[in-house]
Amino acid sequence: MLYVVTGPPAAGKSTWIQAHATPRDIVIDMDRIASALTGPGAPAWNQDPIVQRVAQRARFAAIDEAVKHLDDVDVYLIHTMPGPKALARYRRLGGRIVVVDPGEDTVRERVKAMRSSGMDRVVTRWYGQYRRAGAHPVTTQTSRDW
Repeated sequence: MLYVVTGPPAAGKSTWIQAHATPRDIVIDMDRIASALTGPGAPAWNQDPIVQRVAQRARFAAIDEAVKHLDDVDVYLIHTMPGPKALARYRRLGGRIVVVDPGEDTVRERVKAMRSSGMDRVVTRWYGQYRRAGAHPVTTQTSRDW
């Protein structure tokens, strides 16, 4: 099964996956990929643009390969704001879209405490897109201590 885990920055997407994935499952997460590609002491978020570019290419390759194995393993893919083309692809693959959203106030507090100020724009964009789509959260993840 393909699980596409979406939600605003700092919503708890990784925490949701930790609660559901098994060691045998495949987890595709840009933060984890970027961390694997950088040296000690590199930031967990807001990576250098070159790191972002390399990590993004690795992510695309990982997705392309992982979806070939959906009959054998579960794949958990974090995609903060999938566009219509990506959503169509995920649905063709039988993917389940999981929205993790603890609420805008909580997300903004978390972003303010641990992310760069530029990430606030992503939060605004995510909630704008989310409201226009008329979506409703599957889960209101609040289990993590921030």
